[in-house]
Amino acid sequence: MSSNLIFMFSGQGSQYVGMGKELYDNYEAAKKVLDEADQIVDFDLKDMIFNGPEEDLNNTKNTQPAIYTVSAMVKAVLTENDIEPAAAAGHSLGEYSALYAAGVLSFADGLKLVRRRGELMDQADPEGKGTMAAVIGMADAEVEAVLAEIDGIVTVANYNSPGQVVISGEVEAVEAAGELLSEEGAKKVIPLTVSGAFHSPLMEPAKEELKSTIEAVEFKDAQIPFIANVTADYVKKSSEIKDALIKQLNNSVRWVETIERFKADGYEDYIEVGPGRVLKGLMRRIDRSLNAYNVEDEKSLNKTLKKLK
Repeated sequence: MSSNLIFMFSGQGSQYVGMGKELYDNYEAAKKVLDEADQIVDFDLKDMIFNGPEEDLNNTKNTQPAIYTVSAMVKAVLTENDIEPAAAAGHSLGEYSALYAAGVLSFADGLKLVRRRGELMDQADPEGKGTMAAVIGMADAEVEAVLAEIDGIVTVANYNSPGQVVISGEVEAVEAAGELLSEEGAKKVIPLTVSGAFHSPLMEPAKEELKSTIEAVEFKDAQIPFIANVTADYVKKSSEIKDALIKQLNNSVRWVETIERFKADGYEDYIEVGPGRVLKGLMRRIDRSLNAYNVEDEKSLNKTLKKLK
């Protein structure tokens, strides 16, 4: 397989009712993954993924195991077609799928972790004090300068592509920042429908608990090159991967730098593995010279296989 192929794994927001259904119905490898997942979690995961309701699937404690599992289903089908990654990364939640792909975590351990992570993130902000918003059409440094002027907690959660960041923090602070960013020249500020201020200091209550959960799980050293969200650099040792994963909960996802680093090291082909095409879309904004594909169903699988074979 291509020695410069990256698997990149989708994060929250990519889920939809019915994701993975075609692969489940047509590929034994995908069916096996979801059937195994269903035995591990404490609710009917398959029913929720295929039938919803959407409101339940969108609750972070369900979204996280759902996306992780569908991503693993896609990966299993790619493996069956002799498509293997030379390196991997994942956006926020997707980092757990990337660690599974990199041989750091077993599928079962990764699934239990993301279920727990989802529960903790859901509980971290019971009163709904936190929110997030996407900021379009403004340079990173300009966004950071505006945030520094705001009273209260508001930080950059995701550096997604040039001119697109997500901010996160207390509702009042995020709203005030949104108004000031619009005045200072942001093209758009879009409030996000989320159940908390992810990747911000408001996730601190969940961090200690997540830390003890992660520390209790066996991690292996990465078997292929893996770039962490919080450092935008390669991490190989299992202990360092654990540290990066714990920090990720309340720190920024440095996605632009992650892709730029892969490019600098000669990686040219990128497959978004899992539901949606968010990361594929970001690739176009980060660097159009790179080849970006996605696999989530029969059509996208066949299209990608045709391009890569």
